[in-house]
Amino acid sequence: MTVRVGYFPHNNSLFVLRHIGILERRLPDVEWVDLRALPSKPPVDPTNALPTLHSDWLFEDGGYDVIGTGFTPPITGLAHDRDLVYIGISGPRIENGRLVVKAESGIDAVEDLRGKRVGIAHGSWQTTLLLFALDRAGLTWSDIVPVDTDVRGGGAELVSGTIDAWVGAYPGLAEIEAEHALRTLVETDGLFSHPSLWFTRRDFAENNAEQLRAVVEALQESDAWIEAHPREAAQFFVDDVERRGGTASLDAWEAALRGRPFGIHPVTDEFLDEQQRAADLLLANGLLPRSIRVRDAVVPEIGELVTADRAAV
Repeated sequence: MTVRVGYFPHNNSLFVLRHIGILERRLPDVEWVDLRALPSKPPVDPTNALPTLHSDWLFEDGGYDVIGTGFTPPITGLAHDRDLVYIGISGPRIENGRLVVKAESGIDAVEDLRGKRVGIAHGSWQTTLLLFALDRAGLTWSDIVPVDTDVRGGGAELVSGTIDAWVGAYPGLAEIEAEHALRTLVETDGLFSHPSLWFTRRDFAENNAEQLRAVVEALQESDAWIEAHPREAAQFFVDDVERRGGTASLDAWEAALRGRPFGIHPVTDEFLDEQQRAADLLLANGLLPRSIRVRDAVVPEIGELVTADRAAV
């Protein structure tokens, strides 16, 4: 059977795996699906909804069987009745990004964001970071004006004053830091663990155990390669940006990859508690259509598979 694997640069592990041929040695019949090439979905209002793109394509023709994203998409999918299950998580990515403002903005704390425009890649981990930060400061989603930026966008809008604050991520954040004085309102460290994660459909996991094992094994091997060859891995991302007419710094991408954890771990109670807290807050702030229990998306056999493969590596 053909195994369809979704990828895009924002999940670094799958993006590199797409380029180095490790999975093909285990699964000759692999179809790589670039998420950016799929038809776009109608935008949602970031004040009262979340985009469902990543989970939708697990269940629609022309999509994929496996995907890796940041923290928020599986929560969104579960709340829209998508029967998905977790595969695994990375270690904490606490150095990946943070909530910043311009140093001269006069905004000194999260409490000062009331009524301000805050840029996020809405629906990604950035939504969760902002919501956790607001909740800790005693604010709600309705107290700020969320502005949906591209996952690497927002920097120019912050500099121009179009937005007042921004959840920036590396390497894009490095470009802004190099030219402008910023103030950090919230570090990711101490707020939440912010792992990468991978998930699939329940029916795929139940009916294709060997294919799923091959994907996990290939990701473990590829991630080990990234750790050993960060500059070579960074070149894949730079080449991709340049093919699309942009510019990117090899040094910045290498630094970003060196600062991120690689390797797949089984989901933990701590991670699931964070997911549940995020789901409950998203619901309470009007961003999800219904309540969910994230532990319904846990399949013990997958955790055993990931644990055994880590031991083998």
